[in-house]
Amino acid sequence: MDSLAFSTLNLHPDLLSNLDSLGYTQPTEIQGKSLPSILAGQDVIAQGKTGSGKTAAFGLGLLQSLDPKSFQVQALVLCPTRELADQVAEEIRRLARRLTNIKVLTLCGGQAIGAQLSSLQQGAHIIVGTPGRVEEHLRKQTLKLDQLKILVLDEADRMLDMGFQNSLDAICEQVPSPRQTLLFSATFPNQIEQISQRIMQSPVRIQVESQHDHASIAQHFYQVDTPEQRLTALRLILLKARPESSVVFCNTKKDAQMVADSLVQYGFSAQAIHGDLEQRDRDHTLIQFANKSISVLVATDVAARGLDIEALDAVVNFHLANDPEVHVHRIGRTGRAGSKGLAASLISDKESYKVAVLGEYLNQTIQAEALPDLSLLKQPPLQAKMVTLQIDGGKKQKLRPGDILGALTANQQLTGEQIGKIKITSVRAYVAVERKLAKLALKQITAGKLKGKNFRARILTR
Repeated sequence: MDSLAFSTLNLHPDLLSNLDSLGYTQPTEIQGKSLPSILAGQDVIAQGKTGSGKTAAFGLGLLQSLDPKSFQVQALVLCPTRELADQVAEEIRRLARRLTNIKVLTLCGGQAIGAQLSSLQQGAHIIVGTPGRVEEHLRKQTLKLDQLKILVLDEADRMLDMGFQNSLDAICEQVPSPRQTLLFSATFPNQIEQISQRIMQSPVRIQVESQHDHASIAQHFYQVDTPEQRLTALRLILLKARPESSVVFCNTKKDAQMVADSLVQYGFSAQAIHGDLEQRDRDHTLIQFANKSISVLVATDVAARGLDIEALDAVVNFHLANDPEVHVHRIGRTGRAGSKGLAASLISDKESYKVAVLGEYLNQTIQAEALPDLSLLKQPPLQAKMVTLQIDGGKKQKLRPGDILGALTANQQLTGEQIGKIKITSVRAYVAVERKLAKLALKQITAGKLKGKNFRARILTR
């Protein structure tokens, strides 16, 4: 089924022409296996890892079913985090760009509810949101779902991990039946089976492998005996591999912050991401990591789900995951698209049971190897090659990436090759520039004009 071309599916001609313009001709495995059932209106449970193409799978399905003339909410996509919701909404808008006047609205916590109320009053076809904020709008009766055709639970396992069970139940009680329900999840704990039995009708079950060859990931296990040795081992791994982008996984928010702070003290370009961060700090951290202004991201599993990572050189498990499936999901973030990936895990005698369970799951005998030589501690850590500038203007001020690129290269002191990713939000813009040119780039922005106006800007620091 996954060898089909998109052109063989019963998709709207405008969707097909847009897919062609995006260079999408062959569905990924999860798209090829799930789209026929989704387009046929069946409930679907699909298991696929990050990067498998699941957003386009359900995105095309819900866009195909829309009535563009009716500005009622016809599809609801629930995601565990605001970051994932933003990514999903952006991808759906890309898929819908040749359809007429399709409105996609995000409803997430950490955003002003007043602006959301105004947008809801203007109508929307598709809502993408987090369970807590969607439930709040339903409770306030500011969101109506009586015309809903499709309900999507994206990263369902993470939503349950984050304690959204009650919110999901409350939302499902208010969505009409019959409807189509699509459930996408990277892992399938018992809770997923239970919720699917309550809210789905005879679902088609689909399971696909991750989109890369696990043989391209080199797994290493290192024995550590004390907390101090664990930190030293992490430093040695990073100093030897010198990854441009790496994620260090911790099992608790406290550990994630402690590890990030310790790495910074030793000169690493690192930041933590976890549930206790303010939304602004979380946004800044993710933007800087995505544009190579941070080399090491220290994260909990829940906080890391949905990260938009194009290429990850290494994953380090500071502690082993409690679930072998989560371990495989962690290391699956590296070694994609034919590149070589490094996965390192720190283990202790106290974790012998988890090591045994993981070895059985991986069908291999796990043996610890010697840590890299301590002489590496004398080397300076690899610094992130880019720095991020924040500009106090965004989409509301009609700023576009070309405006920022033009301002930075206007007097030819900077070239396009020295400028990295540009991200524009509603009221802010972020641009990555080579570290050695950060002050020059800041002067270019603040001394010049964008759209004929002066904008304040600053260099983001930890």
